[in-house]
Amino acid sequence: MTDILYQVLLWLPALVIAIVFHEVAHGWVAYAFGDPTAKNAKRLTLNPIPHIDPIGTVILPTVLAISGAPAFGWAKPVPVRADKLRNPRVHMMLVALAGPGANFLLAIVGALIWALGIVQSEFLLQMLFGFILVNVVLGLFNLLPLPPFDGGHVVEGLLPRPLAARYRRLDRWGLLILILLLLVVPALFNVNIVGELIMPPAMAIMRFLLGASPGF
Repeated sequence: MTDILYQVLLWLPALVIAIVFHEVAHGWVAYAFGDPTAKNAKRLTLNPIPHIDPIGTVILPTVLAISGAPAFGWAKPVPVRADKLRNPRVHMMLVALAGPGANFLLAIVGALIWALGIVQSEFLLQMLFGFILVNVVLGLFNLLPLPPFDGGHVVEGLLPRPLAARYRRLDRWGLLILILLLLVVPALFNVNIVGELIMPPAMAIMRFLLGASPGF
C-alpha cells in the first residue's frame, strides 16, 4: 500500500498539471484568434476540476502509476469552434500546437528548476523528474499525426481542402484509434507505441534538458 501511494503521488500531480495546462493553452490560443467558446464555457482556468475526465484524468493514470507503467491520461477537451476563428485552417493548426507547446514549456521550466539545484529532497527530485518527463512524453504523444491527437489537426490543416475533408472524418474514430494504439497493437503485435515511438525522442529531449545536470 505504501508503494502504491508513493507511485500515485509521484506521477498523478504531474500528469494533472500537464494535461490542465495543455487544455487551457488550446482554449487561450483559440480565444486570441476569435473563438470565445472555451471562455464562455469557463474552461480558461487552471482549476483542474472543470477539466477532469474521470477515466482519463483519474482512473487510467492511477492504474498506470500503480502498475509501474508510464503515466498517461487526458482531460475533457476544451471546446473550440473552427468557424469562429479568423483564419480557420491556419488558426486551428496553431490552436492544436498550443497544447504540446505548453507541455514543452512546462518541461523547460522544470529543467530550469532542476538546474538551479534548489530542490534537495530525494522524493521532490523524483517528482520534478517525473513532471519533466510527463510533459515531454505528453507533448510528443499529442504530435502523432492522427486524430484525436493535436498532430492530426496539423495534418488536416496542411492537406488540400478535399483531402482535409476526408481526413476529418477520422475524428469520429478518435477514441477507437487511441485504444488501438495503446492496447490492441501492443497486445497483438508486441509493439509498444509509447515505448518504441515516443520514448526514444523523449529521452533524447530529457538528455538535452538534464544531461548536464547532476543525477541524470
